[in-house]
Amino acid sequence: MPRSVNSVASRARRKKILKRTRGNFLSRKNVWTVAKNTYEKGLTYAYRDRKAKKRNFRSLWIQRINAAARQYGLTYSQFMGQLAKKEIGLNRKVLADLAMNNPKAFEAIIKSVSE
Repeated sequence: MPRSVNSVASRARRKKILKRTRGNFLSRKNVWTVAKNTYEKGLTYAYRDRKAKKRNFRSLWIQRINAAARQYGLTYSQFMGQLAKKEIGLNRKVLADLAMNNPKAFEAIIKSVSE
């Protein structure tokens, strides 16, 4: 009995990877083994950096809140401590957005906290 190989599926599997590595440099886009390694490495970077993105944004929000709070004579930790004491439930994303785009509202929060 002749050996049966599903070349249609094998070819499709390879083409799928090669299509996703289009735009890479040199053999990374058209040599199967190199392209496969590049693709798999890219997936691990994508997974890792989805987590890192969250850390980076939190860090950015903290920097923005700190810069805005210091204009009113407070440090970031003092400001966040007073927010918690007054039970104001605004998260860092919203506070950073207010500090950047709506300074009047941020000033109102600072005044309500420092009373």
